[in-house]
Amino acid sequence: MARLGRSGQKTRKRSPKRLILGVFIFAAAALVLAQSAPQIRSFFDPVRTTVGDQLGGSDGFDVLAWVTGQTARERRIRELEAEVRDLSRYRAAAISMAERMEAYEEILNLMGEPPARGVTARVSAENDGPFAQTILANAGRAQGVEPGAVALNEGGLVGRVIQLGEHSSRILLITDFNSRVPVMGEVSGVRAILFGGRDGLGSLTDMPERDEFIEGERILTSAEGGAFPRGLIVGEVRNVGGDWRVEFSMADREGGYVQMVPPPVIAEPETVEAQPISASPAQGVRQ
Repeated sequence: MARLGRSGQKTRKRSPKRLILGVFIFAAAALVLAQSAPQIRSFFDPVRTTVGDQLGGSDGFDVLAWVTGQTARERRIRELEAEVRDLSRYRAAAISMAERMEAYEEILNLMGEPPARGVTARVSAENDGPFAQTILANAGRAQGVEPGAVALNEGGLVGRVIQLGEHSSRILLITDFNSRVPVMGEVSGVRAILFGGRDGLGSLTDMPERDEFIEGERILTSAEGGAFPRGLIVGEVRNVGGDWRVEFSMADREGGYVQMVPPPVIAEPETVEAQPISASPAQGVRQ
C-alpha cells in the first residue's frame, strides 16, 4: 500500500509536467501548420517582417536599450538636433533679412513707427454688469494716463479708457456690447466693426458683401476713425453657424496688468501762408 501511495503521488507530480509539454508540442504543431497555410502565412508575414527588421536590420541593436526606452530617447534626441539645425538656418536668414531691411529703410529715408509710450497699471476692480463690462486700473491722470488711452495686455487689445481720474482709470472692454472697434483680417484684409457679446465671442458687422474672412486668421485693429492704433491683435476669427465670430486673444484679466498707451494722434499739416512767386531772372518778358 505504501508503494502504491508513493507511485500515485509520483504520477500526480509528473502529470502537470506532461500536460505543459503536451501544450508546447501542440503549439509548435499549430505554428508549423499556420506557416504552411498560405492564407494564415500572409497574415503573419507583416509581423514577422517588422520583428526581423527590428532585430536584424538595424546595426548594433541592443535589446536592453530597446526595453528600457533608451532607443526612443536617442531617436528623440536626433530629431531635436535636426530641429535645432533648421532653426539655426532660419535664425541666420532672419538676421540677414533684418539687416537688409534696415539698409533699405536708410536708403529710402523711411519714417518708422514712433516709440510706444504708456503707463502700466494693475487691474484693481471689475464690473461685469448687465449693461457694461469695465475694469478699473490703479493709474490715472497723475501717473500720465491720457483721456481715450488704449489698454493692452500680454494677449492683445483689452479696451479703451472711458473715464479718467487722478489715480484711477475706467476701461471699457472690447468684450462689451457697447464697444465698437474697427478691425481687419491680417491675411484677407477684410474690414469690419467688432462688438462684444454675452457669450464671450465678438461679433462682426458692416462687412463687405462679397468678401469673406479666412477661417482662423488673426483679427487686427484697422485704425479707422483714429480711436485705436493700427495692427493691434484682437483675436482669431471663427465661422460659427454661418456667422463670423471672434475669439478674443486678451489674456485672463483677473489680478493682471494693463498697459495704457496714448491714443493715436496724427498731426495735421501746418498752415503756411502763400508766398508770391517771383519770376526767375532767366525768364524775360517779351516786348
